[in-house]
Amino acid sequence: MGKKNIEELNLMDDFLMGSVLSYPVVGPEVCRKMISIILHREIREVRIVPQKAYFGADTDKHGIRLDVYAEEAREEDVDTVYDIEPDKSSKGEMRLALPRRTRFYHAKIDADSLASGEDYAQLKNVTVIFISPNDPFGLKRMIYTIKNTCVEEPDMPYEDGMQTLFLYTKGSKGNPPEELRRLLRYLEDSREENAQDEDLKEIHRMVQQVKRDREVSLEYMKIYERERMIREEGREEGYASGGEAAKIGIIRRKVEKGFSAPEIAEMLETEESYVNEVMHLLEENEGASDLEIARKKLGIEEDE
Repeated sequence: MGKKNIEELNLMDDFLMGSVLSYPVVGPEVCRKMISIILHREIREVRIVPQKAYFGADTDKHGIRLDVYAEEAREEDVDTVYDIEPDKSSKGEMRLALPRRTRFYHAKIDADSLASGEDYAQLKNVTVIFISPNDPFGLKRMIYTIKNTCVEEPDMPYEDGMQTLFLYTKGSKGNPPEELRRLLRYLEDSREENAQDEDLKEIHRMVQQVKRDREVSLEYMKIYERERMIREEGREEGYASGGEAAKIGIIRRKVEKGFSAPEIAEMLETEESYVNEVMHLLEENEGASDLEIARKKLGIEEDE
């Protein structure tokens, strides 16, 4: 989260996006306007579920936490679910994993949206929207729209209700709509001078209302302090002592508290590949101590 104060936060920052879109009255309206601009069609009304969690089917199965989950009720069609994910990651391996990550998101949302006994026709449409200041595919497009299709007959209608949008804030290729350009510029730099049309001016007014809320400011301070303490814990217990076992112990505790590999890597300011390796060793060696895991990772043979 850095050293920004709350006034300096932009909507691309997870905390502010979540705080604004979960704020009573303000949140659904900001979300409605954003989705309307992104999809280039009018959205009437949405219901917000901030940071919706989908847990694994068992304790050893992967779960996800969606940043912003919104539902649109449509009279003429099945309901539509929108998952909005601001993603500022610039690490190559995380960006390469985006297609499989979105596949997993779609699967978890689908599994939760159809009650037992309901017809498949009632399965909700799902649109996952990733917004990033980094080009996910390196082709300079502002919009990458991903849908399933028939390889042999690309013009054959095949509507399964699943769609993923990758929005690159600095993209130019493909002649994107001007209102989308303005929205993405504002999300990345949420100052008043970037609110350049009536919708954005209204969004900015509501964002400022949330930023001025004392409870929101206090929550931001608490989260910032908690993350600072976690980073210090990592340095003191792991890096300062040079103890591999200490670092593994920290990662073990974060995993037990439900944090994901990217979150742990960010907290401890280390590579996600390192965290994934430790998590894999912990899973393979259930019951082993931190020291035993460390010895395995370093390739040290156990004493006879």
